Formats: sequence, C-alpha cells, structure tokens
Amino acid sequence: MKRRVRLVMLVAAVLLASGCATRTVTRTGLDEQIDLSGRWNDTDSRIVARDMVDDALSRPWLRNFQQARSRAPVVLVGDVRNRSSEHIQTDIFIRNIERELINSGQVRFVAGDSAREAIRAERLDQQTQARSETVARLGAETGADFMMYGAVDSITDAVEGQRVVTYQVDLQLVDMQSNEIVWLNTIEIRKLIAQPRARW
Repeated sequence: MKRRVRLVMLVAAVLLASGCATRTVTRTGLDEQIDLSGRWNDTDSRIVARDMVDDALSRPWLRNFQQARSRAPVVLVGDVRNRSSEHIQTDIFIRNIERELINSGQVRFVAGDSAREAIRAERLDQQTQARSETVARLGAETGADFMMYGAVDSITDAVEGQRVVTYQVDLQLVDMQSNEIVWLNTIEIRKLIAQPRARW
C-alpha cells in the first residue's frame, strides 16, 4: 500500500513539475529562415514574392512598354487564390508582391480592390464635406496598364512517417487593354517533413 502511495505521489510530482515548466521566447531576425511545421510560412511568402517580381521585371514586356509609351507602366495586383490543402493568408503574400513592385522603382502602382473602395468612399464624402480647395476630384484616378494575379496550389505525398509537400505558385501579368498575357511564371517549393508515423 505504501508503495502505491509513493508511486502516485511521484507521478503527481512529475506531472506538476512538467506543468510548471517555463516557456522561453527568443527574438530572431526577420530574414532568418525558421520552418517548424513544414507548412507555407512567412519565409516562403517573402522569397517567392521577391523571385517572382525580379523575374517579371527582367522580361521584355517592361522594356517594350517603356519604349512604346515613354513612361513606367502602372500595375495592379489582383487576386491570388489559395487552392492548396492548407490555410494560406494570401493577403500577406499579395502585400509582399506589392512591396517588391513598388520598391523596384520600375513600375507605378495603384491600390487594389478593398483600398480603392475605401478611397472612393472618402473621395465621395469630400465632395460635400471638405473645403473646395482641398477636394479630391472625381474621375481623376490613374488606371492600371497591367494586372498581376494567380494561385497557390499544393501536392502532398506521405508514407511511413515522412511527408513531402510541394507548393506551386503561378502568377501572370495581363495587359488591361488587350487581355494579352505578357508574362507568366511558376515557382515551386518542396518540403520534406519527417516525424513519428503515429502522428500523421
């Protein structure tokens, strides 16, 4: 009986000690690659956005437009659909693409859908609420010459405690006037995740 009581007390003490373990948090650099789960993450988003924009801006469509119009093209990033097997915050990926495009200095940029609607509502409100010398005019927006949009897909293969996930990101750039696709690219990221088989 005493042995059982001691065993129960020992188990309780171990459980109590493990429950009181402290959590540690370490700050890391934003450019440091950390991949805990094997899922799409912030590093994937930044790298793919940078590589896609670098490729797009190195292609003939940009030079051809600049020579024909004597100005930088105006670009809009549209929808990037998540067709993968997991939840991906495509809004963050879209912001990364927009940042890379704007910071390149090679294109001009106009706001996307949600921002445009908020700006239009404010501009409309100004027509009656703001002083005439400060009112933003209606019908004076800059139209986009090109729209970039695309999708994120994934393929998963798993067996015996190993899983391979391949993410495929497809983007294309379309001429708003002619609907001509002037650029498209695909980037794949493949991840091998290993863990005990029982946990799949």
